[in-house]
Amino acid sequence: MAVVERVETAASASDARRRLRLRNPATLDPIGEIEVQTEQDVRAAVECARKAQPSWAALRFEDRARYLARAVAILLERQDDFLDVIVSETGKPRAEALAVEIFAACDALSFYAKRAKRILAGRSMPVHLLKTKKLRISYRPLGVVGIITPWNFPFILSLNPTAQALMAGNTVVLKPSEVTPFSGRLVEDLFSAAGLPEGVFNLVQGDGETGAALLEAGVNKISFTGSVRTGRKVGEACGRNLVPFTLELGGKDPMIVCADADLERAANGAVFGAFSNAGQVCVSTERVYVVDSVADEFERKVVEKTGRLRQGAEGEFDVGPMIFADQLAIVEKHIEDALRKGAKVLAGGRRNPSYPGLFYEPTVLTNVTHEMEIMREETFGPVLPIMRVRDEEEALRLANDSRYGLNANVWTRDKRRGERLAKALESGSAVVNDCMLTYGITESPFGGVKESGIGQVNGEIGLRSFCHAQSILIDRFGAKSELLWYPYTAKKANLLRGVMRFLWGTPLGRLLS
Repeated sequence: MAVVERVETAASASDARRRLRLRNPATLDPIGEIEVQTEQDVRAAVECARKAQPSWAALRFEDRARYLARAVAILLERQDDFLDVIVSETGKPRAEALAVEIFAACDALSFYAKRAKRILAGRSMPVHLLKTKKLRISYRPLGVVGIITPWNFPFILSLNPTAQALMAGNTVVLKPSEVTPFSGRLVEDLFSAAGLPEGVFNLVQGDGETGAALLEAGVNKISFTGSVRTGRKVGEACGRNLVPFTLELGGKDPMIVCADADLERAANGAVFGAFSNAGQVCVSTERVYVVDSVADEFERKVVEKTGRLRQGAEGEFDVGPMIFADQLAIVEKHIEDALRKGAKVLAGGRRNPSYPGLFYEPTVLTNVTHEMEIMREETFGPVLPIMRVRDEEEALRLANDSRYGLNANVWTRDKRRGERLAKALESGSAVVNDCMLTYGITESPFGGVKESGIGQVNGEIGLRSFCHAQSILIDRFGAKSELLWYPYTAKKANLLRGVMRFLWGTPLGRLLS
């Protein structure tokens, strides 16, 4: 049974809008319906945001920050209500939702409310040659930002870019996934309760047609988090419309276990990194390369710890269901391909028969190779394939043998070796002796290389990406004419040649330039 179903309308209601019915992925019980908003609805939302943007941008940073501070207070007070919605849509453990959705949201709101003024303050830059000029950099809001978000972390991945865009002086139109629309609506509820002025934040609900309409609605930037396939379409539309964009896409994140690794910590990290949020994390550990001399002990520990995980739908448990039925089908396809090509199941390897929902058992595979989909394509599910390698250098070569490059992790007692391997990894970010994390470190720029994305979110770089850095060059002395102004003369040309010979043809000149 699908988690998202189209609601059939009567033949006499042919002009009625499309509606989608949602189900809890753990129990398959209905949890509500949404109306798919049309192209006209989307354009109206963008126009509303456009009208509200100048007055919002005119506010002082301190005034914008007050709205975010109010949102934090409301979130602390109503956290259980918010958790109820998130858990009903995703099935994830309540403690996990608290940590990754609510705690992280409070941190993001507070971080940008406190620091945006400093990060986006206008600044003077020294000019290395034309000392008669002064350069100022002014960070100007882009205007209306369209944000399209996924279903795996539906609240934080909607709230975090929204907070950054708002503090930079933009207004926002958010389109959350149709798989988790009610968590997206929580962002609207939160800012409404915080008293955000009308039109500053706007929500549009629907499926791919609604998202496509947002791409064509005249926004000034698109921030997209989702699959590579959809990300290509977003990039093509933005390129055609000359709209800046950020794409945070998929990953096939490798884990390298060195011969000197703390195997107890590494095994704990592997299990958490693979099965957190049922493996539905863009920075999940999706493939492990372990040096052969320690592989037996590492595999033993991983299987033992995986066997202790509690899968469930209520109460205290560790691993919930898959959120989207289509993704569960991909997991099954990858495992079937691996088994057909010689992989061996050490744990799990099937749907969990104890529950009616989209549950797949935490699965550990060995005897895997790069000929298998499980080692090359994003699985995005609770699967941990382990491959033995001769040494760390072979692990590095195989880790980089991927079209993805989002995140990675390295495990070694030698931190210098860990940093060296991390720097050699073709990934947007890397972690030594821990896993995932980088998106949750608010100061850390986050984004992928290769097919894992374009641009970066979070930190100073991410916040500034919601602005145009305007260069303002100011003459300092007000001379009546400049060297390069008209008329052009042989004397000016000879003077220019002399300056060039001095600046780049003499030691002193090279020092000064």
